[in-house]
Amino acid sequence: MNKSISEALYITAKKYFPGGVNSPVRAFKSVGGSPIFIERGDGANIWDADGNTYIDFCCSWGPLILGHNNPKIRERIIATVANGTSFGAPTRLENELANLILSNHSYIEKIRFVSSGTEAVMSAIRLARAVTSRSKIIKFEGCYHGHVDALLVKAGSGLVTFGQSSSTGIPVGYTNETIVVPLNNKEAVEQAFEKYGSDIAAIIIEPIPANNGLLRVEKEFLTYLREITKKNESLLVFDEVISGFRVGLEGAAGLYDVAPDIITFGKIIGGGLPVGAYAASTFIMSHVAPEGAMYQAGTLSGNPVAMAAGIAQLTECSKKGFYEQLEQKTKKFTEIINTYAIANNYEFKIDSIGSIFWLCFSTEKIDNADAINPDMKRFNILYNYLLENGLYLGPSGYEVGFISAAHTEEQLQQAADTMKKGLEIVFSTQ
Repeated sequence: MNKSISEALYITAKKYFPGGVNSPVRAFKSVGGSPIFIERGDGANIWDADGNTYIDFCCSWGPLILGHNNPKIRERIIATVANGTSFGAPTRLENELANLILSNHSYIEKIRFVSSGTEAVMSAIRLARAVTSRSKIIKFEGCYHGHVDALLVKAGSGLVTFGQSSSTGIPVGYTNETIVVPLNNKEAVEQAFEKYGSDIAAIIIEPIPANNGLLRVEKEFLTYLREITKKNESLLVFDEVISGFRVGLEGAAGLYDVAPDIITFGKIIGGGLPVGAYAASTFIMSHVAPEGAMYQAGTLSGNPVAMAAGIAQLTECSKKGFYEQLEQKTKKFTEIINTYAIANNYEFKIDSIGSIFWLCFSTEKIDNADAINPDMKRFNILYNYLLENGLYLGPSGYEVGFISAAHTEEQLQQAADTMKKGLEIVFSTQ
């Protein structure tokens, strides 16, 4: 497969951007080689600068649940752009998208649009602190919440530790307000509340952790978090930037029937354009300026073009049977590959929730970050084989994949056959 134009573009990009990219994982450092530069996308396919075609399972990291260049989204964007791109003032499109979200989600009453998932989480944490007049936050190992200073942390040793920064440039004082505990560990959560309960504003969790593999969290643990936060007058925040409107209209909150206090959204609600949001009850959201004293603002919040794209996409997602069909399609795809792996005694499986899936070189249940084998040699071999043979996924063994409504049965069968051949190569060379 010729990639000479992409390679030349990458050499040029390194003159302009740190590492040649505008987001770290795009640099292909985990899997080796240089990134491919995308020219266009349509349906479930993307084409790179060299004209190579790929079946895309990255889907722009999740938001393209209808696939690339969906005509209904495209037409709505074009019609909106014809009237202008940004006003820094209210538009009726904000009302329309808010109504579409709130009327399909029984766990929230009011919403505030922002421009990214990170901004949504940052605002949700500030809101939790404003509501409770407390400062500390509990987060879990293996859950990623964007590049918010206080949450870009990792755990030290022991059950409960204050976070140590996973990035330079973050003052120790920021991370000292973050308590990091192992995922799915009730004892650790209880210990944290015993020691810091009167100062814990909130627990934040990805109810479907999908940024460090696809980690399994059961309803029973989420219910426990709901109970212990209520008991200690703290708030429960669900980071649904990935899972929101991906596993159902009510996201993981609806899937597990657990009502958090605050939910953050991103990805899908923008139809492929930059957007995020945080939402909660009327009482909690009354703390947000200008109604309340918790200040948060953004010139491009509620951008009309992003709102239009989100309206078009969520209108399609809200149609009867949409999520059931998407999940069924995903299960059929993963079962083909898993059946093959089992038959050949390969230490491999594809785990999935809804239309999210993860390539895992283990047959064990993975419910915490420490259970993931850090040796990614097998994944890297498989990844490069898939890329050379027309399948595109996120270039890291810790990243999940996505199936869209645009993926056809023929494409998924082709992808499954390619993946089976890739696994044969991986396990014959180990």
